[in-house]
Amino acid sequence: MLSWYINRLKAMSLFELPYRLIQFFQKKIESKFVLGKPLEKIKIPKTKSILQLEALNTPLFDNEFSIFGKKVNFFDLDIDWHKDIFSGESYEKTFSKSINIRNNPKLSAKNVWELNRLQFLIHIAINHKVTKNEKYLDKFIEINESWIESNPYLLGVNWYSNIEVNIRLINWFFCWELLDVENIMLESDTFKKFVNTKWLPCIYQHCKYSYANPSKYSSANNHLISEYSGLYIAASLWDFKESNKWRNYAKVGLEKEITKQHSNGINKEEAAEYIQFITDFFLLPYVIARKNKDNFSKQYKKTLKEIFDYIRAFTDIKQNFPKYGDEDDGYVLNFSESNHFNNFKSLLVSASILFSDQDYLNKESEFDIKNQLLFKTEGKILFDELKNRSRKEQGSIFYPDEGHFIFKKRNGNKEIYAHLDVAPLGYLSIAAHGHSDILSFLLTINGNPFFIDSGTYSYHTGKKWRNYFVSSKAHNTVTIDDANQAFHASDTMWLNHYKPKIISYGISEDIENVIGTFNEFSNIQHIRSFTFDKNSDEITILDKILIKDNKKHKVFLPFHLHPKVNIMREDEFSYTLSNNQGVKVGLNLDKKINWDTINGGVDPLLGWYSTSFMKKVPTSVIYGEIYCEKDIKLLTKIKIYEY
Repeated sequence: MLSWYINRLKAMSLFELPYRLIQFFQKKIESKFVLGKPLEKIKIPKTKSILQLEALNTPLFDNEFSIFGKKVNFFDLDIDWHKDIFSGESYEKTFSKSINIRNNPKLSAKNVWELNRLQFLIHIAINHKVTKNEKYLDKFIEINESWIESNPYLLGVNWYSNIEVNIRLINWFFCWELLDVENIMLESDTFKKFVNTKWLPCIYQHCKYSYANPSKYSSANNHLISEYSGLYIAASLWDFKESNKWRNYAKVGLEKEITKQHSNGINKEEAAEYIQFITDFFLLPYVIARKNKDNFSKQYKKTLKEIFDYIRAFTDIKQNFPKYGDEDDGYVLNFSESNHFNNFKSLLVSASILFSDQDYLNKESEFDIKNQLLFKTEGKILFDELKNRSRKEQGSIFYPDEGHFIFKKRNGNKEIYAHLDVAPLGYLSIAAHGHSDILSFLLTINGNPFFIDSGTYSYHTGKKWRNYFVSSKAHNTVTIDDANQAFHASDTMWLNHYKPKIISYGISEDIENVIGTFNEFSNIQHIRSFTFDKNSDEITILDKILIKDNKKHKVFLPFHLHPKVNIMREDEFSYTLSNNQGVKVGLNLDKKINWDTINGGVDPLLGWYSTSFMKKVPTSVIYGEIYCEKDIKLLTKIKIYEY
């Protein structure tokens, strides 16, 4: 654990140290004078319906919902709010800021927090709105009272992270609007008492915590965005005495961070699934501000559109996304009972309505629940009109300044899609959610993955698995001497970041090519040339390994395949890959290496795919390795025969 603190200090700038010192003294004061502070009587704030929700066109939600695949029934809920539902172990109910969430390898804060985001409360609120059945309102009160009683201020792991506080605030906002709270309070004294003596005071506590505990400096990534977003949304609905101050503070923060944390619409954390998570933190305040006549700036709107443009660009024909960097099934709002869904589809529908642009849509687009809540009947009318318009097909798009290269060839319902990563490791000094994946590529055909990123699986539990899934070996790139391309200092901390360089690139109707490298002045340098011939449907990859120290080095080159890809070995250096949709791909490998295949290897770990957080399955990896002390070139050809 000492090494973690040392590495964390290495990731801090000199300007960050005084801030951390202030946090230290704040923590001491809170532990003595604020810990476990009971709900205080507050002046009941004025509220107004911002969304002015209508009747919803949605089926009822089941009583069951899923936490990373584990089913929970909210009508049978007898919850230990501090327990990891996978291991059965619980965090101690002590001062939140003194808890070491990494101390017990069997205990995952992520697993605890996912339930405590209370996103399933929206399911209950929607069921009540659709049916008017009092059992849903009673259950809503019961669950909230249970949570409030079990989580006194700053007591326990659910007050540890500000992002969790703000996700609860956002979900409570939508529950308030869905339930039409003001009217129910006129009809029910029981509900009114619950709102005024428990729910509103707890919301107020959450707002105060959000404002008092910002994520700054090396922690100022998606956490800071969530804090501004949650506080802005809450202060827009509940008119507490500090709400104007909070709302203005949060709005300024959102305006700053949307440009600071994006370049050309690409989020700098280098974690693809996080993009939908982060975009919702910017989208929801934007829509609520418009309804509240508190509009954000033109620059904010411009950057938001750039984000949507990148989402459109980096999704394939089925609106699947390239899974680079961390993914943890994190959502701001979760309208899925299975807990795992493609929120990018929903975001592109939102973009089409906001910017009146049909090109964000495809035949699979639908006016989902979130868009019903945000845009109501007027949005549905516009969506239907836009979906009936003709749309422009989108071809390859390169982002050389950001290091993301998207190759696309579409013909009706057919598509060859590839993504090449020559991007930085991640955002800020710790690059918390990046993977060691520079020069890695992905390939999907007709929306079906062939060459894949291995995924994420876990954060703070199963250290060997965390180390594997973020490693260079778990990606379609070259690994030298079994080492990562950067130093993985801890679960969500990297040091010694690599330095990407784009050597050249070209994009045309026929041939598209990118040549990239990193750490060009190191003793061993990897240069990858990636060429897509659209006429022959062939991808050529040339890897050059430049060895400058005259020492012998191990070069490892893997090709990670999706579990549904079938493999037939034709000879020592060629394979035919296929899937059940009739797609056939030829893989021709360099003859200087001996090649082999592994599936679900455990010593060492190789050949695993994480379909979503806390889930993993064996998959096939075709790999080769060679020892060399002089420069070497390795040639790979991928030919798509039938698709």
